[in-house]
Amino acid sequence: MLEMIKELCLLSGISGRENAVRDYIIEQIKDCAEYSIDPLGNLLVFKKGRNPAVNKVMLDAHMDEVGLIVTAITSDGFLRFTKVGGIDSRVILGRTVKVGDKAVNGVIGIKPVHLVEKSAEADIPKADDLYIDIGAKSKEEAMEYVRLGDSIWFESDFVEFGDGFIKSKALDDRAGCAVLIEMIKSELEYDMWFSFSVQEEIGTRGAQTAAFTIAPDYAIAVETTTAADISGVKDEKRVCICGNGGTVSFMDRSTLYSKELYDKAFEIAAKEGIACQPKTMVAGGNDSGAIHKSRGGVKVLTVSIPCRYLHSPSCVIKYNDAEATLQLVKALAEEFAK
Repeated sequence: MLEMIKELCLLSGISGRENAVRDYIIEQIKDCAEYSIDPLGNLLVFKKGRNPAVNKVMLDAHMDEVGLIVTAITSDGFLRFTKVGGIDSRVILGRTVKVGDKAVNGVIGIKPVHLVEKSAEADIPKADDLYIDIGAKSKEEAMEYVRLGDSIWFESDFVEFGDGFIKSKALDDRAGCAVLIEMIKSELEYDMWFSFSVQEEIGTRGAQTAAFTIAPDYAIAVETTTAADISGVKDEKRVCICGNGGTVSFMDRSTLYSKELYDKAFEIAAKEGIACQPKTMVAGGNDSGAIHKSRGGVKVLTVSIPCRYLHSPSCVIKYNDAEATLQLVKALAEEFAK
């Protein structure tokens, strides 16, 4: 699964431009499951198990990553852009990027510090004040390589470091996608549905249509979530801790989860010896927010891989948390199915 996470993360696929990720997943699962693509671009997969399921279970992971999109080209060849998804401007300053279908190299630039007024030195730059330098000398030259509406993604190496840590862009949520692919490739006890959804980062749009089509009784969103286990952060403010296993949410800004399912996750984890921890802050949101309101309502749970520096070019997870998440999600899915 580690190699699969690497290959998925190195693909480009900001919200609404997930084609390369979807094609990769299809190549991985085409010989062991049935699949279709809905009009929005979601990849819907049915995997037959050894037994029919009493309850229809849907497992969801989103394919898209946060990024940028070209909004204007200046007369001197620089690109203006806006964010696609929730990105802190502080994490993109000076970063290298790839732009458009031709994967043009670029650098996110800002006004030199010696030209900034003293009173504004501590201000966080707004996206409107930033630009991308692709080395063009004019608008006409830039337009030979780039068009308005072209997607922009971060260039970031996949690095293994420390005691089992991984650094890359797009771990949110390519790590979740890898977990689902592993499940599809394995022998399942019960029939199961999978959704590799689009446009989560801009409003959980794909999951809404996927859940309507699949019409599950239960659903599990397989995600990454903020781990703030870093210097200067204490106790519950750490949210979750890298290395302590899959993270189960009791509430976030889009979903108040069933206490019955939340308790069941920890019961199964204890019984099976799976590393598991609670998400200790009510923050963020994910595809569960759209799924649980679909049709007549769906019972949902979110299991996440702890991730430091979320929504940045340098997300960090610990690989054994991905393995624990796979074990927990598989056990929960079987429990819900029967």
